[in-house]
Amino acid sequence: MLCSRIIKDGNRAVRIATWNVNSVRQRLEHLLNWLKEAEPDVVCLQEIKCQDDAFPRAEIEAAGYNIAVHGQKTFNGVAILSRHPMETTAGLPGDSEDIQSRYIEALVSHGDEVTRVASIYLPNGNGGPEKYAYKLAWMERLRQHAATLLALEESVVLAGDFNVIPEARDARHPENWTRDALFLPQTRTAYRALINLGFTEAIRATTDAADVYTFWDYTAGAWRRNDGIRIDHLLLSPQAADRLKSATVDRHVRSWEKPSDHVPVRIDLS
Repeated sequence: MLCSRIIKDGNRAVRIATWNVNSVRQRLEHLLNWLKEAEPDVVCLQEIKCQDDAFPRAEIEAAGYNIAVHGQKTFNGVAILSRHPMETTAGLPGDSEDIQSRYIEALVSHGDEVTRVASIYLPNGNGGPEKYAYKLAWMERLRQHAATLLALEESVVLAGDFNVIPEARDARHPENWTRDALFLPQTRTAYRALINLGFTEAIRATTDAADVYTFWDYTAGAWRRNDGIRIDHLLLSPQAADRLKSATVDRHVRSWEKPSDHVPVRIDLS
């Protein structure tokens, strides 16, 4: 489902999107096609799976975007694309020894508005106690940093692959996820602690539907059976939530040839 550009007081809405592309080089054609189709102003990418110097800058710059990359070889990696000027910082505060590239933040200037946008690739947390402990610690660091951002009283959008299924309605078969790190009670409690700081989750602010998913596994015909989960979110500060006009999941992208297992999620702000 696609939304048209929104016009308010003669000004075009600002479109902000998030997409775990699952390797930006492998999905470059899809990314360029989607950029042309959806016309986002700001795009938060996750799991780009390349170092900064291997990012396909030329092609994306030719499409009209400024680029900020916080890459990592083979795994992880985040980026922000913007049609507008931006100032960026990379890395989530709180642990100087954390070498995983999972967070990048940009202050984007568009007309008379300034919006602070973060691209987030939250740890999966499966694979043993150590990995789950890292996930929970990372979420606490994110909560603390988000509280700092809220104190700025700016329009803030935390966007990305959170690797969190917030509620049972966010999975086609929630019973299959009860022992998964994406749906464990501690994970959902940590996510609610983040929301409860004062953020609005864009999708749930616009729909109560129980069949809204952003990820379908490659195995067992999950896409064909619509066996999906919703783990890609955009969280809005009160100032950004006041500007929210629409939220859209571009689920049709999952039907493209050799797609990412995630699809873009986007919002329009006035």
